[in-house]
Amino acid sequence: MASVVVTIKVMPASPDADLSAIETEAKSKITAFAGEGDMKVEVEPIAFGLKAVKIIFVMDEAKGSTEELEKGLAAIPGVSSVEVTDVRRAIG
Repeated sequence: MASVVVTIKVMPASPDADLSAIETEAKSKITAFAGEGDMKVEVEPIAFGLKAVKIIFVMDEAKGSTEELEKGLAAIPGVSSVEVTDVRRAIG
């Protein structure tokens, strides 16, 4: 099976949410789900001081759906919503 590159956008419940705590917990849950691998984190300004945490990571295509991971990320305190914005097959 191939590897896939997944992009997940994690939206905080408010502009006052602790993004670093959300990022740390999200990275931990992603590592538990997808295993050790490449991961990149970006903070994306949305509007009116609200910022989203965008996490890009590589996982094995054989894992299948990211639905369980999304549910786990949505359960993090301070998280409003979780959305997979992109899934691409890795080349190389």
